[in-house]
Amino acid sequence: MSGFRLAAIDLDGTLLRTDSTLSDRSRTALAEARAAGIDVVLVTARSPRSVLPIARDAGLDGLAICANGATLYDLDTETIVRHSALQAEVAHRIVRGLRERVPDIAFGWELELRFGSEPGYELQRDAARWPRPDDAYPACDVLEWSEPMTKLLARLPGADLEALLAEARELCADEATVTLTGDAFVEVMAAGVAKERALEELAAERRVAREHVVAFGDQLTDAGMLAWAGLGVAVANAHPSAFATADEVTATNDDDGVAVVLERLSRARARRSARTRP
Repeated sequence: MSGFRLAAIDLDGTLLRTDSTLSDRSRTALAEARAAGIDVVLVTARSPRSVLPIARDAGLDGLAICANGATLYDLDTETIVRHSALQAEVAHRIVRGLRERVPDIAFGWELELRFGSEPGYELQRDAARWPRPDDAYPACDVLEWSEPMTKLLARLPGADLEALLAEARELCADEATVTLTGDAFVEVMAAGVAKERALEELAAERRVAREHVVAFGDQLTDAGMLAWAGLGVAVANAHPSAFATADEVTATNDDDGVAVVLERLSRARARRSARTRP
């Protein structure tokens, strides 16, 4: 338990509380983990655009894995280090197929640090919680968008997201990766994009073996990461897919579940270090 060197932590539904804030206990636990020699990396579905202020509030720097693994972002230089894009022609085929099956569906999309959307998507947006970015691309039909995308967002209020996920996966086949990150929409990225793949690559670059990685998550998009890590931890409010691959279940995000485990691991690591000092 004392050998963990890297903590990969999802944000929404996991580290952040339901109101999207970070608790004082979690903030302290992150600092304690780093002081104990555990590298903390945020691994989230969010765009770097919204990750940066959260990282600043949490006292974190270095790299963050964003957009479900499609983007590697340097929090210090505020630049994208790596980016895997979904090509427009692939996205358009998926959009046409979903529109045939689900006529009222609406789409948003991200390209690196910027956001685009259809007018119908904006009508569905919870503007109080998720305001439209000031630098967003002008609203247009997604089929008019000719550039690549970091990810495509398919939204339909009141829809059975599990059923929508199944439809999208059937349409995408091996051309794209489809996942759920919450209860609002289905997300589509380039083929091969996944949190666990980006995390595995980052861990290899830092020469950290998977058995020394602890990962925290709550959603389908986190399930592979929880399975890959040496210790996969699901919060108690997690999606069934996260429970299925986790090694351990902690308290909910509103009850500081991540902090509970980080405190335990940090203190175990500190005790081990104290025993090995000459």
